[in-house]
Amino acid sequence: MTSSSDRSPAVDVSSPKTYEVRTYGCQMNVHDSERLSGLLEEAGYVPAPEGSDGDADVVVFNTCAVRENADNRLYGNLGRLAPRKASRPGMQIAVGGCLAQKDRDTIVRKAPWVDVVFGTHNIGKLPVLLERARVQEEAQVEIAESLEAFPSTLPTRRESAYAAWVSISVGCNNTCTFCIVPALRGKEKDRRTGDILAEIEALVGEGVSEITLLGQNVNAYGSDIGDREAFSKLLRACGSIEGLERVRFTSPHPRDFTDDVIEAMAETPNVMPQLHMPLQSGSDTVLKAMRRSYRQERYLGIIEKVRAAMPDAAISTDIIVGFPGETEEDFEQTMHVVRQARFTNAFTFQYSKRPGTPAATMDGQIPKEVVQSRYERLVALQEEISWEENKKQVGRTLELMVAEGEGRKDGATHRLSGRAPDNRLVHFTKPDQEVRPGDVVTVEITYAAPHHLLAEGAVLDVRRTRAGDAWEKRNAAEAAKPAGVMLGLPKIGIPEPLPAATGGCAAH
Repeated sequence: MTSSSDRSPAVDVSSPKTYEVRTYGCQMNVHDSERLSGLLEEAGYVPAPEGSDGDADVVVFNTCAVRENADNRLYGNLGRLAPRKASRPGMQIAVGGCLAQKDRDTIVRKAPWVDVVFGTHNIGKLPVLLERARVQEEAQVEIAESLEAFPSTLPTRRESAYAAWVSISVGCNNTCTFCIVPALRGKEKDRRTGDILAEIEALVGEGVSEITLLGQNVNAYGSDIGDREAFSKLLRACGSIEGLERVRFTSPHPRDFTDDVIEAMAETPNVMPQLHMPLQSGSDTVLKAMRRSYRQERYLGIIEKVRAAMPDAAISTDIIVGFPGETEEDFEQTMHVVRQARFTNAFTFQYSKRPGTPAATMDGQIPKEVVQSRYERLVALQEEISWEENKKQVGRTLELMVAEGEGRKDGATHRLSGRAPDNRLVHFTKPDQEVRPGDVVTVEITYAAPHHLLAEGAVLDVRRTRAGDAWEKRNAAEAAKPAGVMLGLPKIGIPEPLPAATGGCAAH
């Protein structure tokens, strides 16, 4: 039985309070923030007007701890809000996420004006903790040591009407020396397959046509329930859900990327021909120091099998440059893998210390100027490959799912933007007839740049979809409400990790 203190408190509807959620980190934090927004709206809060910049009744920081300066960034932002809070009676500030799980009482000690600190395992308690802090007039710090509920089971305010994240597991059983995630998110815990499929079916019923399966180590799904083929079975099950047009997943680990997963991707029509496979380093020596349980030959073997099964698959990756002890020869091995794999794109980052990780205290820390030089060489190589691979798309006819807000220049160029099945971003000429986000258009690619494609001719076909209907319905409903504050998140349907999380939450 749920006690009265655990129920979501109701906010006085005669004067609804506003909220703002600021999100840092990986896709798991993005998913958590959608749930935090949903929880607050269920409790009666409304989104603060766009551009309020902290001028809300409740400001929530959903934090990341995988960057060396993550705490400095948080305390700097909290410091800027302190005078505003002092001059605004009733304003509340909450801090959650990985840094909250890690630092706990430190946050309240350094920023005593914070009202609530909650961890990665108990985001569902936020409304209760805010009410408790208000009534008791003191900070509430509650950090659960184990997961209370999968994020996907909580209320949500999704950023997209036509695409959604679906959490299939949380936590991670790996021990990568650069990553602090297992200490903050805990051991891997799998969600029941039936619950996952039920959520997907419910989302499709609401008009969602694209889902991204989400996990810290997504293709290890099944290890917690003792079925090594559970992930491939889940992909195939997604193929039988009527109305579900596109399935993606992020982020897999090469160790667990088995042949049955490749077969399921190739044989399930709505599983997209796109793969984000973190490499981190092409050197066997560095991979060993990272405690990555694969080597260069194994990694390239996976890429070869994927391409054999899906010749048009777009493959992207994460790479860390300048890991402690990396020699010039080690770096050249990474360059070799990039040349062989021919990634569509790569999220490439200079190594930075993650406090609390073994790598932070390793010998052989690389001088900044050496790391910078290697980084620039790698970026130049990958840019060249990305452009060459994109040029191969010119002349192809592609079906695009129309996206919202992905083309910053669309208004000036009279174009719209969409995602190809392999997740490439395509800007296309705006047709005469109405096209809504979630609808599908057919276009011919006429030009390629390193990071996008153009379809400058007339749209060949427009297919109105239930997803477009859902977007239109939601847009009409939102127009009657105060303008919401977007969470500063990546657009749904783009499964690559955010830069701030590379080497951590989203990069396994």
